[in-house]
Amino acid sequence: MASATDCLASPDGIMRVSTAPTRRNVLALAIGLGGSLWSRASRAQSAGDAKQPIAIQLTLDRPIDAAVSPLVMASVGGLFSAEGLAVTTNIAAGSQDAIARVSSGSSDFALVDINALIRARDRQGAAPVKAIFVLFNQAPYAIIARRSRGIHALSDIEGKNLGVAEGDLSIRLWPAVARQNGIKPGSVKQNSISPAVREPMLSAGQVDAVTGFSYVSPINLRDRGVPADDLAVLRFSEYGCEAYGAALIVNPNLAAAKPEAVKGFVRAVITGTHLAIKEPGRAVTEVVSRMDGGSRELESERLRAIIGDNILTAEVKHHGIGGIDTRRFERSIDQIAEDFKFQKRPTAADIFDDTFLPPPDGRGVN
Repeated sequence: MASATDCLASPDGIMRVSTAPTRRNVLALAIGLGGSLWSRASRAQSAGDAKQPIAIQLTLDRPIDAAVSPLVMASVGGLFSAEGLAVTTNIAAGSQDAIARVSSGSSDFALVDINALIRARDRQGAAPVKAIFVLFNQAPYAIIARRSRGIHALSDIEGKNLGVAEGDLSIRLWPAVARQNGIKPGSVKQNSISPAVREPMLSAGQVDAVTGFSYVSPINLRDRGVPADDLAVLRFSEYGCEAYGAALIVNPNLAAAKPEAVKGFVRAVITGTHLAIKEPGRAVTEVVSRMDGGSRELESERLRAIIGDNILTAEVKHHGIGGIDTRRFERSIDQIAEDFKFQKRPTAADIFDDTFLPPPDGRGVN
């Protein structure tokens, strides 16, 4: 149970969350139900509508930052309440923990790395949890390197020291990316390190490069004083990686019992994404107000990177947000298999359910 210091009330009454690393797996935040944005919210509050909201528990797989701006905007914009949902949020210790919570039913939804879900579903007795909405059309996996250490392109990584944080998800796709680019994985010396020292070690020159998320480590490194022109951000998506990234998953029992509530949750997140893209300044303000010691400058830069690199891709602009290209998804599973031995290789239909998404014309994002 979270202690009294885990959740900090902001002046508007909405809860915010501390991001202290020692609390990561126990923090709870109630994102809150803000004022109405849609006219539907007003209608939902009319005297003729006496329905009680459906209580929803949402799990985030990491402490709050700009990556969850669409969810925060859905909350403060009154979009969840307009769909008849009362959403509270808790923080898990990574995607595997978040998936376990949804599998057990202690959470209804979670925002997780979809590639972690693919691996988790292969375990014997795994609950049939599926993703229903993809937020990151491109996974943020990357190698972040120092140009001053002679690394300008992916081919320069051979013979270098690569810091890999415990639990890092990027390294799981590295074998496929290396093969596609003619690099022998064994030519790169991997150093297992703690996530807490990833950026400090690269900043101090103790390693030549690190694996991580393209919207996390580069921004944190610049905040530590590493010049931007000394950083090479080698995004796996630019070197043949087909992986999707952050996605919403749902408890299968809830999906079966209350499909309209699941559809409403997805609709709210889609509109929240629109708001985060249209009003990034407001989105950052709301996110930072829910962080303990968050920086508006850093989260603004983070949100710009996320929108440009992970959300508003060419695929999304053409087909709309939230869905997958089945052929691409199948190729991404094949890439995962280069580092993971499946007991039974899943198909895209085993992992992703598009029945809760609005039609494509309702998912357009500019």
